[in-house]
Amino acid sequence: MWSTCTALVFALVAASSFTSVYVLEFCQNISPECHSDDNTASNSQSSLHIVKSKWTLNASSLMHDLNQFRVSCKKLLEALPIDKVDGNFVRTVKNCIFSKSIPTPLKGPLRLAAASKDVIEGILDLDASVTRSGDFLHYASGGRLLPGSVPLAHRYGGHQFGYWAGQLGDGRAHFLGQYSNKKGEVWELQLKGSGKTPYSRSGDGRAVIRSSVREFLCSEAMHFLGVPTSRAASLIVSEEPVLRDQFYNGNVKAERGAVVLRLAKSWFRIGSLEILSQSGEIDLLRKLLNFVIDEHFPFINPDNPEKYLVFFSTVVNETAHLIAQWMSVGFAHGVCNTDNFSLLSITIDYGPFGFMESYNPNFIPNTSDDEGRYSIGAQANIGLFNLEKLLVALIPVLTQTQQKQAKIILKGYANIYQMRVHQIFKAKLGLLGEDEDDNDLIAFLLKMMEDTESDFTMTFRELSEVSAIQLLNRNFTQMWALDDLSHHKHFSDWLNKYLFRLSRQQDDSDLDRQHRMKNVNPRYVLRNWMAESAIRKAERNDFSEVELLHHILSSPFVTQETAEEAGYAARPPQWARRLKVSCSS
Repeated sequence: MWSTCTALVFALVAASSFTSVYVLEFCQNISPECHSDDNTASNSQSSLHIVKSKWTLNASSLMHDLNQFRVSCKKLLEALPIDKVDGNFVRTVKNCIFSKSIPTPLKGPLRLAAASKDVIEGILDLDASVTRSGDFLHYASGGRLLPGSVPLAHRYGGHQFGYWAGQLGDGRAHFLGQYSNKKGEVWELQLKGSGKTPYSRSGDGRAVIRSSVREFLCSEAMHFLGVPTSRAASLIVSEEPVLRDQFYNGNVKAERGAVVLRLAKSWFRIGSLEILSQSGEIDLLRKLLNFVIDEHFPFINPDNPEKYLVFFSTVVNETAHLIAQWMSVGFAHGVCNTDNFSLLSITIDYGPFGFMESYNPNFIPNTSDDEGRYSIGAQANIGLFNLEKLLVALIPVLTQTQQKQAKIILKGYANIYQMRVHQIFKAKLGLLGEDEDDNDLIAFLLKMMEDTESDFTMTFRELSEVSAIQLLNRNFTQMWALDDLSHHKHFSDWLNKYLFRLSRQQDDSDLDRQHRMKNVNPRYVLRNWMAESAIRKAERNDFSEVELLHHILSSPFVTQETAEEAGYAARPPQWARRLKVSCSS
């Protein structure tokens, strides 16, 4: 009655047997941090639009002078070839990984709209006070180059909406350099919205406030949800007019330009390899693969003749895990092209994303996606499609035997994804141990949620907050999502099964169950209506809601007084149903 596919969160390719020795299973927690929700947190807003870090550094160890901050491009420049042609004019680029490209400074007065203290201090070793300086405004917007920086634009291709799109590349992003922090981590700094590059095609190289606010907030929100992601350090806005046809309907209007300073351990993506394979640049393909493996997959022996196969297996495994984590928080990326899929399996390139509100496997966040190719329920299958394209790109460097083994590895993707989703949704329901009926219990719940259009985030959160006695008595006062769900004709049947399953968990108290569930079921996610409200204010130079959201979403598992007052856990307003988000940014 209740489909196993539904239990595994939306239909996926049929499971295949999987025995390859090359797959490396890594146990990943839903959230890397333990979030306490024992007390309601009271929020205080900072006038600096900076979110307080979750941990404290010794202030004396942080840099207070930006002149001390240095990045380096040496490793990339020495290891990988650079375009021999200079200049930001658009062209077809061959036989290189990067082109040198100087950012174009934003025009007009600049303003710091937001900064992440967790990134500024915790990753970049800078005291947050530096963000108040004029120097920071220029460095973080492309008006001035950081010491050691040789700005680069990355050449890549990609399959977009299922079709090979040829050369794409960083059309409005500039790589600034690598920063090695005091923890020994190496992060790549990049500006988005910083002007034209050789890969801009017909674009102007700019980004506007609305898309930049969304990227800044969601990058940080996903991190604190425990989902692997790029990070955002700052958001700079200007008065520079940028023309956009937001919904591609001929209604062009002037918006304002903005730049996000963002970070990742690597910006290489599946399309980075595809362009080289498609162009027949096989020696360069091998060189880039060797670089990526040496830098980011240290457990792979560089002398191992099977290293490319192990690399592929790892990406298959980690991609399945990433998409399972997306599904666990109801996140739909919106544009899952191969050029937007990281080789390190982190979430990158936030565009027309959306967090699902009413549970709906056909939820499409991108209004430009007419056929629903990138609906939330299609993401797992799209992950498989993208991995198939990765395998095609790798064929020139694999032996025939390795190609056959790689196909076996790829067949195991479905099982890896399904096992991970099963683990995650068991945790979301507070289930311990194994029970053969757990799949049906999960499927039963999701089908009821779909039928009643119950809110995805709040249904699981309220199940985390409600006591067993309240469940038994169906006492859902001030629990709007559970109240919606309880109107399903089969709710009592499901509830009896759920309570019976919980009762058989030895040495597990109701309080332990609630605490465990609240650590994996967020109370707050970046709903489109919340982002839109902040954007409308930001476009009037009021960044207070950007700041508030950034603060709230840095502790998404903790009930917060100001978040409740703002209605961030309440039933979404009626006007939210009319919101549309497109690829235009």
